[in-house]
Amino acid sequence: MAGRGLEDQLMRVIRVLSAALLALGLAAGPAAADSSPSPSQDASSAPTQAGTSFRTATEIEQGQRATASGSTGDYLYWSFPADTGQRPTVRATVKLPDTHAAQTWQIDVYDGLRRRQACQYGAQTRTAAADSASVELACVLRTVRAWSEPWANDPLPGTYYVRLTVTGVPTSDLGLRVDTDMRVESRDIGGSAAVDGSLSEPLVPGIAVKSEGEKEDRAVLFGLEPEDGWASGWWSDRWVWTAVGGLLAALAGVAGYVLTRGAGRPSRVPPAS
Repeated sequence: MAGRGLEDQLMRVIRVLSAALLALGLAAGPAAADSSPSPSQDASSAPTQAGTSFRTATEIEQGQRATASGSTGDYLYWSFPADTGQRPTVRATVKLPDTHAAQTWQIDVYDGLRRRQACQYGAQTRTAAADSASVELACVLRTVRAWSEPWANDPLPGTYYVRLTVTGVPTSDLGLRVDTDMRVESRDIGGSAAVDGSLSEPLVPGIAVKSEGEKEDRAVLFGLEPEDGWASGWWSDRWVWTAVGGLLAALAGVAGYVLTRGAGRPSRVPPAS
């Protein structure tokens, strides 16, 4: 009977552990779903031109394909919003003229303070051989943090700028027509990149400009923001993982106690007087 009772207790513990693991899977499911890039916008609404400076950068949504035509030697600018926990990937394709010499193209990404952000990996600079049809560039940024030290160069939530230009080209190729294809996507990293603290406002141009009118209380120079709005910075799935981890640790302690305490006092041993 004692063995039967121990077996029943173990089965109850296993059932509780299974329920906790199921809850962990359900909690992690939305985070995995959020990691997929947002769907592409309607082709008719996709931008077909690029800006020539930071102030005139063409706004694009993440997951939206943008195209533009320009001349070899021009600086082309786009901007997009990136929020806490996202790891943006910028991809650009440049369709070159039928006849040209070897050219070196480069993409640079800047945050809302116009600080150049380093690429974790990707072909940020690439040289196209003479008469090649196109050149493809990519830049995977570091994960956007909710807060950072003032002296640090960490990516922060807000507007990001992409600059595409040719850095090495002979004079004979300057002014030749090129067609560009730009796309930005992000992976949601989640609680593994969470930090304590948050910015009071995202680094968006014009966010600190106030207006006196009653109808509009804020003048924003950048019109795009994440689909669900800017994150507050206090919540992340790290809370879910911490809570479930604590629950599993407690259940593991109970299971260990049940396994090691034994069946109790044998019936043949009289109680202590």
